[in-house]
Amino acid sequence: QVQLVDTGGGLVQAGGSLRLSCAASGRTFSRYTMGWFRQAPGKERDLVAAISDDGGTIYYADSVKGRFTISRDNAKNTMYLQMNSLKPDDTAVYYCAARVPSGRSLSYGRGYDYWGQGTQVTVSS
Repeated sequence: QVQLVDTGGGLVQAGGSLRLSCAASGRTFSRYTMGWFRQAPGKERDLVAAISDDGGTIYYADSVKGRFTISRDNAKNTMYLQMNSLKPDDTAVYYCAARVPSGRSLSYGRGYDYWGQGTQVTVSS
């Protein structure tokens, strides 16, 4: 089992940057596929980016490709999402999540068993 705490959200102007962090408890962080999701008001929760357990494979949704960078430090039990060139459409609650590797593509957004509490990102125009 793993517990996740995501932090780093805030209010930023369009074009600005934020870095989200997801700190995991326990000694098994390196065994999990990790993902960042976001949910805007009235919309479904969508997968933004995902990273394999060893960090060697990464997926980005088209909407954030080239602007966001996902990374992880297994020695620190932490995952990150560097968000650059932010747009008002990026406004949402961002959640980190973990799932046991299943052999499915990283673009598969289901099967995540553990979730952070969410951190609000607001981008003003």
